[in-house]
Amino acid sequence: MKNNVLIGALLCFIASVSWGAMFPVANDAFHYIDPFYFTIFRYSSVTIILLLLLYFKEGKKGFHLEGKGLSLWFFGTMAFAVYNLLIFWGQDLLGEQGVILASIMEALMPMISVVLLWIFKGNRPPLFTMLSILIAFIGVMLVITKGDVTAFLSATGHLFPAFLIFLAVVGWVVYTIGSSQFSHWSSLKYSALSCLFGTATALIIVLTATLIGAVPIPSAQTIQTVSPHLIFMIIFPGIIALLGWNIGVNILSPLNGILFINFVPVITLVISAIQGYQVTSFDIVGTAFIIIAIVSNNILLRMNKKQGLVHKNELKQLQKKIS
Repeated sequence: MKNNVLIGALLCFIASVSWGAMFPVANDAFHYIDPFYFTIFRYSSVTIILLLLLYFKEGKKGFHLEGKGLSLWFFGTMAFAVYNLLIFWGQDLLGEQGVILASIMEALMPMISVVLLWIFKGNRPPLFTMLSILIAFIGVMLVITKGDVTAFLSATGHLFPAFLIFLAVVGWVVYTIGSSQFSHWSSLKYSALSCLFGTATALIIVLTATLIGAVPIPSAQTIQTVSPHLIFMIIFPGIIALLGWNIGVNILSPLNGILFINFVPVITLVISAIQGYQVTSFDIVGTAFIIIAIVSNNILLRMNKKQGLVHKNELKQLQKKIS
């Protein structure tokens, strides 16, 4: 049991580190290639690898859609078209600042999940969770505005990219929430088939943009230049992080696994600083606010869960005495 917990923790840690490194690596690649074809090359390869793994593990049966094709397409599009295209587009438009913002938004996913569940399913969060969401929001605003809200709002060129990154993260949250509709499927099957549908949608979007002259086709020399970046993005944030996270969370439980998402902005900040990005005090404080909010809320959930178990045990003991 202890070994399983260690394996789960290691998988979640590797996934979080991979995602934290993803944004600085992508930023370096965007000096040579646009984010759209970079995403297509990356996830076309990821899709092929996942489909091969699915075939070897589950055979032809693993490709049965079971009447869920439309739902699979929707959730796959949210993740592998909306998230992947928009987050790197927004990051590229913002430049160095976009690297930090994208990772910060990534860490904010648990809080965004709570808000979406509140809006669409009426699951009103506890007061402390609402306070945690507010603290996390303040942290994001510190990173985005660098402490000068007026200057940020007046710089209209910042608003659109920031909005793209936010929409991207919402897309991934929707995908994650949607996985509950496929709980009887393996993590590999849901990952592979949703990746296939979503990447196909992204490919259609990028090819359409190319036909109307909005996105140029990269040259062979460009592809060769960014091949190290692509290899890293395919292997680590693509295959290892996607499958490792799902397996790790399954071992540890979502409540424990979600804590590892805090490593994402920390790793991004460290790598960005090594690359020469001038990390500000607002970046550090804002990141700290988000980490504090997520950890505090997680502790509250643990306490409530523990109290719930205590109450259940007391009720069982009372029922035994009565009987």
